[in-house]
Amino acid sequence: MVTSTRTTSTGPLALLHTSPVHVPVFDGLRDRYHPGLVLRHLVDEELLVRAREAGPEAVAGAVAAALAAAVADGAEAVLCTCSTIGGIAERQAGALGVPVLRVDRPMAAEAARYRRIVVVAALRSTLEPTVALIAEESGPETSLIGTVVVEGAWELFEAGDRDGYLDAVAAAVDGAPPAEGGVVVLAQASMADAVDRMTTSRPVLASPRLGLAAAARVVAATRAAPTGGRAGDRAGDRMAD
Repeated sequence: MVTSTRTTSTGPLALLHTSPVHVPVFDGLRDRYHPGLVLRHLVDEELLVRAREAGPEAVAGAVAAALAAAVADGAEAVLCTCSTIGGIAERQAGALGVPVLRVDRPMAAEAARYRRIVVVAALRSTLEPTVALIAEESGPETSLIGTVVVEGAWELFEAGDRDGYLDAVAAAVDGAPPAEGGVVVLAQASMADAVDRMTTSRPVLASPRLGLAAAARVVAATRAAPTGGRAGDRAGDRMAD
């Protein structure tokens, strides 16, 4: 079931989440970096459950319906904060006529600046879409040198043990094999706060701040367009921080 919260009666940027824990994270980022940006949060936990069980394509219709409802309710752009279904959401832009962004694309574009990349995830279902996205954004000089699944971390997340979850992610990153000229990519938005608990000296990338910044620019560009257009062209959809 989709639930929603909003800051005013209408909002230009809708965020599609698969966990309610993301709502305060993105509200906090908005307040700090993008004051005045109006957000509308849509939460549907079943999307991730079904995507894990049957694959992301199994929820394509449900994702399309959720995004269409958000646009009908006034959204001028949509940001999907779930890496597992981000690609499914992103490809709806043409049909909806508004920009649809996946939160991890700007992070992948930033990761592509490094020669070597290690992807860390709490869910195996997130690895494939994240690796594919990085490959899409990367040049020939970038090589994915490893993936790490933090075993047991997602069970802690589902149990509501946020501290245990973040500690497990931080420990996995700190214990990941070193890579000269490399970067660590956190595949899921829920991992972002683990950065503050890490001791690694390597750069670590998380998606929420970068993704929201890209979405904020798209909203600003859309509202500034002479026609007030709502076109979801791919160039705008793929803006990176």
